[in-house]
This record gives sequence, structure tokens and C-alpha cells, in this order.
Amino acid sequence: MGVAAEKFQLGTVGALSLSVVSSVSIVICNKALMSSLGFNFATTLTSWHLLVTFCSLHVALCMKLFEHKPFDARTVMGFGVLNGISIGLLNLSLGFNSVGFYQMTKLAIIPCTVILETLFFRKKFSRNIKLSLSVLLVGVGVATVTDLQLNTVGSVLSLLAIITTCIAQIMTNTIQKKFKVSSTQLLYQSCPYQALTLFLIGPFLDGFLTNQNVFAFDYTTQVLFFIVLSCLISVSVNFSTFLVIGKTSPVTYQVLGHLKTCLVLTFGYVLLHDPFSWRNILGILIAVIGMVLYSYFCTRETQQKPAEVSPQVIQGESNPLISDSLSAAENGGSAPDDEPLKVPMWSSKYSKA
Repeated sequence: MGVAAEKFQLGTVGALSLSVVSSVSIVICNKALMSSLGFNFATTLTSWHLLVTFCSLHVALCMKLFEHKPFDARTVMGFGVLNGISIGLLNLSLGFNSVGFYQMTKLAIIPCTVILETLFFRKKFSRNIKLSLSVLLVGVGVATVTDLQLNTVGSVLSLLAIITTCIAQIMTNTIQKKFKVSSTQLLYQSCPYQALTLFLIGPFLDGFLTNQNVFAFDYTTQVLFFIVLSCLISVSVNFSTFLVIGKTSPVTYQVLGHLKTCLVLTFGYVLLHDPFSWRNILGILIAVIGMVLYSYFCTRETQQKPAEVSPQVIQGESNPLISDSLSAAENGGSAPDDEPLKVPMWSSKYSKA
């Protein structure tokens, strides 16, 4: 049991580290691609990311690095399309809103996820967990939010983006456990639907936001190099996203996302000499305190669980950034046979294959 616990903890730490490194790397790469080279077609670029990810996973499948496990096709299709729509809505939200309001939209994903998991999964979040999340949100808000310019269309788009993103991330965790599939298996099967959704809407959405045609862009050697590099890094980003949510929880993934934001801000100041103020520094420090508190309270609450409770039942916010709990499956885990997983009402139409 001790060896299994150590392996799971190392796997979780590895997944978190991979997520942070790959996400920060792709932000830097895309910043060079968009800010320096003028390639501002974010949605279309994301569809290419997903296509390359699918091709890479297909090669890995042919090499028998993981096992293909088909399950309910409606679940996979709905999940993939929803993920694609949520990405498109986030890009639209950024296009119609100020940067400050867009940052507020991203901050709202955590409390929205907590509310949805409380209502549909009946998960209980302790006062300490809520306090640490509040400290985190205040810190990120101080560091990133500048102006708040409201408009009706932008507000509606932001609300839709928040809801679809929360549901998609909760589904990532739920599907892996309900159908007992690994993060790799889920990503491989859902990638084509995500890529197709974004490939169809991407050129129109990007053209609407930039007044440019992605197919008429001047693809120089330098632009192509950064596009290829971005696509290669995205394989790691997409894989680590599914892996982290499967091993921990959607809320933990959002906390990790804000850690990435703080790291990107710090990197931009140190190496790229981006504008930085004492407000940014103060916000990052507060956010780090919130993350440390979140991990500490999660770890403490996990250790306080009765020893006889199955690790698979201890989900949600009992999984800290560095977890001490176990998992029955290597990539994701599953609910015990005598304790069926509670599925939210919005996914009740899906049945196990």
C-alpha cells in the first residue's frame, strides 16, 4: 500500500509539473507568434494544436504505448464539441471585453465550479478550503485585473464561457471515473471532435475578431517555425490537462492555472522586461499564499479521513496539489463497485457503454 501511495503521489507531482512547464512554455511561444509576428488567429491555431495532439496519440497507439478503450460515442462526441465551444466562447469573450473583464471571467470559473459540484455532486467544501480559494482569487485579481469595462454582449459571452468551461472540466473528471478510462484514452477519443469543432468555427471567429483571413496570412519561415513549435508543445499541454483533472479535481486544476498565470507574469518581467508594478508583486504574493493554504488544508483534510474509507471515494477537494491519497487506476481512478459515482443532471442522458 505504501509503494502504491508513493507511486500515485509521484505521478500526481509529475502531472502537475508537466502541466506548469508546458503551459508556461506555450504561452511564451504564442506570445512571440502573436505579439511579434502578428499571427492573431487563436481559435484556428488551437484546432491545429488538437489535430497534432490526435496524430501524436495515434502514433503512440500504433506503438502500443496505451490501449484504446472505446465507450459511449454520444458521451465522447458531446464532450468534445462542448470543449471546442468553450474555447471559442473564451476567445469571443476576450474579443468583446477589456482585458480586465476577461481576467474576471477566468477568476469566476473557480467559484462557479464549486457551486456546480456542490449542487450536482453534493460535494462539501470546508470553510478552510473556501478561505484559501478566496485568498487565491483576491491575489490573482490584484495582480491581473486592471480595467473593468462592461457591455451587454461581452457579459453574456463571458457568462456562457464560464458555464461551458466549468461543465467541460467537471465532465473530464467525471467521464474518466465513470467509464474507467485513462486521461490518454479520453483525450485520444475526444480530440477529433474538439479539433473539428474549432476548425469549422475558427476561421470565421478569427476573421470576425481580427478582420483578417487566416488563409491569406503571409506564412514566413519564422511564422511556420513558431506554429510548429506551438503545436508540438500543445501535445504536452493537452495531455497534462486531462491527466491533472483526472488525478485531482477541476477546482485544483483551476488553482494550478492561476499559478501558471503568476509564473507567466514573473517570467515576462524578469526575462522579457514587461511592465511590472508593486501591485503585480503584491498580487502574486497573495496568490501564492492562497495556493499554499489550499494545498495545506487539502492535505490535512485528506489525512483526517478515516483509514478504512476507500481512496476512490475521497475525491474533489480532498486531493491537494500534492496528494497523499491513492487511486485504483493509474490514470484517473474509479468509483468502487458498491458506491456508484454520482453523475450531474446534465450528463444523466449518457449511459455506460
